[in-house]
Amino acid sequence: MKLVIQVPCLNEEESLPRLLAELPREVPGFERVEWLVVDDGSTDRTVEVAREHGVDHLVRLTTNRGLAAAFQAGLDAALKLGADAIVNTDADNQYRSEDIPRLVEPILAGRADMVVGDRQVRSIDHFSPSKKLLQRLGSWVVRRASGTNVLDTTSGFRAYNREAALQLVVVSRYTYTLESLIQAGKMSVALEDVPVATNPTDRESRLAGSTSAYVRRNAFAIFRAYTLYEPLRVFMLLAAVLGVLAVAAWSPFLLDWILNGDRSGHIQSLILGAVLMLAALQMFALGIIGDALAGQRAIGQRVYERVRRLELEAGIAPSHYERLTAERPLTVETIETSIAR
Repeated sequence: MKLVIQVPCLNEEESLPRLLAELPREVPGFERVEWLVVDDGSTDRTVEVAREHGVDHLVRLTTNRGLAAAFQAGLDAALKLGADAIVNTDADNQYRSEDIPRLVEPILAGRADMVVGDRQVRSIDHFSPSKKLLQRLGSWVVRRASGTNVLDTTSGFRAYNREAALQLVVVSRYTYTLESLIQAGKMSVALEDVPVATNPTDRESRLAGSTSAYVRRNAFAIFRAYTLYEPLRVFMLLAAVLGVLAVAAWSPFLLDWILNGDRSGHIQSLILGAVLMLAALQMFALGIIGDALAGQRAIGQRVYERVRRLELEAGIAPSHYERLTAERPLTVETIETSIAR
């Protein structure tokens, strides 16, 4: 059994050494533990620091593609490197590496395909009350959208078994945490969360410049991901709302006609109601089209998964990959051995 710990990085030359000093080289249940750094177009010494601190593998993206793309590139590389399980952690060292054995235990026990580390947001001292409230509210929304019971949906401290990683496809450029949970819930992936501890951080998240920007981008990411997987429900709801508003706009004319027999006037209400009803019909049509496209997307996702499996069988090397340690070279034989496991 082989565990690959992946670390997406963007200009993390200062925090990366602290993280690498704490990452384990041995985890119960695994014969080999290897480190993979995904450099998302850093302009500082992140790559040199990774080389200096004994990282085994490096995926070096030529430009900054965003956290979600870096995460996906790391998953692809880890699979091609023969990983049986993959742990993702943040380069700012906010998660305690000593919790990695706890994170992978449900996978080793066969209870889960994907495990999320629950930071227990209420107990994090450096989170402001408003941030704690927004985190809990956002997690509740994602739980409702995904049909899962994960408590900390924005946590990036996660573990995946090989099958879950093969099925995962992230479309968003902003963040993988929300979309991957919604996708996992819709695909009936076995999910579990475990409590983990956090380290104090000396800087705010780089995903957004302010709390309001973070909320806006996360809200859009949740809506986009849910619409991607449940378009019929989303557009039918919008159609129903617009239909009710259209009837409400027509109600003065209808009441006057029914009660008084007067069909004159109310031109503005009639026009407004007609516009709203047309919009409702358009939402209904978009829901039907979106549902058909969702079926095509599901087929495309299965095709993508099979292409991944074929790439593994063919021994295709990871994209943008650099080996940083001389031992255990990547060969077709090692990949085939991992697939056989």
